[in-house]
Amino acid sequence: MYATCYCARYQAKPTEKHLTAVKRIFRYLKDTIHIGLWYPKDIGFKLTAFSDSDHVGCLDSRKTTSGGIQFLGGDTLVSWSSKKHDCTSMSSAEAEYVSLFPCCAQVLWLRTQLTDYVFYFNKLPMYCDSKAAIAISCNPVQHSRTKHIDVRYHFIKEKVERGIVELFFVGTKYQLSNLFTKALSEDRFKYLVRRLGMRCLTPEDLEVLANESS
Repeated sequence: MYATCYCARYQAKPTEKHLTAVKRIFRYLKDTIHIGLWYPKDIGFKLTAFSDSDHVGCLDSRKTTSGGIQFLGGDTLVSWSSKKHDCTSMSSAEAEYVSLFPCCAQVLWLRTQLTDYVFYFNKLPMYCDSKAAIAISCNPVQHSRTKHIDVRYHFIKEKVERGIVELFFVGTKYQLSNLFTKALSEDRFKYLVRRLGMRCLTPEDLEVLANESS
């Protein structure tokens, strides 16, 4: 998804290198046509989320890309996003803090949808690999590191203070939304694809998966 979103930024004025990148994406899609998300039965309704960012990863605008993923039942992926910020972050902590906003908004929307089915959640766990961003989110007092940040991004502070969302630190090695913010090595990419619940869904493999989950 990250590669597709990155190429989409240049669709107004593409060059030869962008065409080459898009061709590689199509080749990847062709070779992985049987790969998809597998949803086993009895997954539960526990909501969790991961938020990540690459600080000034865009070489043209020096803006940050944020990635967010939401799981149901602990390890079943139900929502994901990869988007370039519309503001320039002055530090990696600020970039991570701003990235928490869309991820939090999405997980709260999922929480609202589940409320219609009489599932109620508080202290929704969100995982971030920046201790500084977590410290900013848990501090109700504005200071020099945050006073210049757009007001809407402080939305996360209110939700943490009210106990609706709970932030946890996760090491970069276990940051599952890493896949949506930057290009990765082949081994790391395949590891994260597997952790996100992607499986080969050929008829033979589907039968094996169904037997394992029964």
